[in-house]
Amino acid sequence: MDFIAVLSGFGVGAIIGMTGVGGGSLMTPLLLTVFKLNPAVAIGTDLWFAAITKTSGAVAHHRHDHVDYRIAGLLLAGSIPASLLTIGLMHFTGITKGWASALTFSLGIALLLTAVTVAYRQAWHTVGLRLERWIPASRKPALTVLSGVILGVLVSLSSIGAGAIGATLILLLHPRLEARRLVGTDIAHAVPLTLVAGIGHATLGHINWGLLAALLLGSIPGIWLGAQLTRRMPDRLVRGLLCVSLVTAGLKVIY
Repeated sequence: MDFIAVLSGFGVGAIIGMTGVGGGSLMTPLLLTVFKLNPAVAIGTDLWFAAITKTSGAVAHHRHDHVDYRIAGLLLAGSIPASLLTIGLMHFTGITKGWASALTFSLGIALLLTAVTVAYRQAWHTVGLRLERWIPASRKPALTVLSGVILGVLVSLSSIGAGAIGATLILLLHPRLEARRLVGTDIAHAVPLTLVAGIGHATLGHINWGLLAALLLGSIPGIWLGAQLTRRMPDRLVRGLLCVSLVTAGLKVIY
């Protein structure tokens, strides 16, 4: 099982390195189907996996000045309180079968939303430019905080959303942001959000620490290899395969 965990971490890490997305959206279904974890433990374990694997990326983007801290701060102003409230509600109500169903359903919806955002990644920029006609600059800060609230709830319930969905929301509201700053800002927001949500799930006992260590061991060389392969594989092919995997996993989780 440890070998399978290292291999799974390697595979997911390679996909992250090639596409920049797919961590939580593929890791959580793997934890559910291959390792047979219950939804809460799968989500909690994946949150820590995401927080740790993305930290190095956030540091690198910070060093290259690829982070818009104003946008990241506005997102965190919404996502952190929303995450804390969601985790607090879990503490208050207890983890029942009803919560397990809600977590599973949220995971399935998040997987399908991620597939849509990945499939139509280029189109969101055009949509964002058109939305500028309807959304004045004075409203963008409040809408950015609201986007953070949505992400905080979604990530806390499913461990998915801080990557592809977060980047899409930023792109819709701030379409003139440079691509590298878009990625850097998204990652800079994802790290503290997944860490806060992960700590919250840890207080509920939702982490398999041994499995997490094995997954991380495999992910480090996987991310490096994926970054090398991304130069050789067609982007459309990689994203197409990722979308098929996301839709398949999402439908399987829901039904």
